[in-house]
Amino acid sequence: MDDPNPRTRRMIELMGQLAPVEGYNLTPLDDVRFLRSNRPLTRMPVLYDPGIVIVCQGRKRGYLGDEIYVYDAQHYLVVSVPVPFTMETDASEAEPMLAVYLRLDFNLAAELMLQLDEHAGVVEARPKGMYSSPMDDKLSESVLRFLEVMSTPVEARILGPTLVREIYFRIITGAQGGSMRTALNRQGAVRQSGPGHP
Repeated sequence: MDDPNPRTRRMIELMGQLAPVEGYNLTPLDDVRFLRSNRPLTRMPVLYDPGIVIVCQGRKRGYLGDEIYVYDAQHYLVVSVPVPFTMETDASEAEPMLAVYLRLDFNLAAELMLQLDEHAGVVEARPKGMYSSPMDDKLSESVLRFLEVMSTPVEARILGPTLVREIYFRIITGAQGGSMRTALNRQGAVRQSGPGHP
């Protein structure tokens, strides 16, 4: 692995503490999990619920038909509808795969999209059930702040939701935000953003 920059090194350090055991590590926030794998995983079928996967170290590859989705420290993955695909993981004991998983909060996404409509608007695009997109500096900085907050239980509970909202904002206004918006609109997320929506 290339020598990571200071921000990425700090993210890896925090994730090593937040995800001490292999598999999914629970957090004070119901929709957030930290994932760790200490060994490579060969291609296997998976069904991702709608969510966002941000890899801080290691690499995952998703295969859907002829498409290959790479998500690593430079790319995040968004799944806006349940998608069955095959996945493999690059990881080792020395450099475990460390990732943040946020289950997609349709109400939060809808609220942000409506607010953006009122102020700046969001460009719609061809809907994609799944896509990987490059991490930019603003999103990376938001993720680092989120990990810093999540390492303290009280801050995680009180400030964590605000940082989750910031991460959603960065993604919805990012390069593939239009695709996410269109996919969510097709599910009626904006029109049905009341309590109880999945």
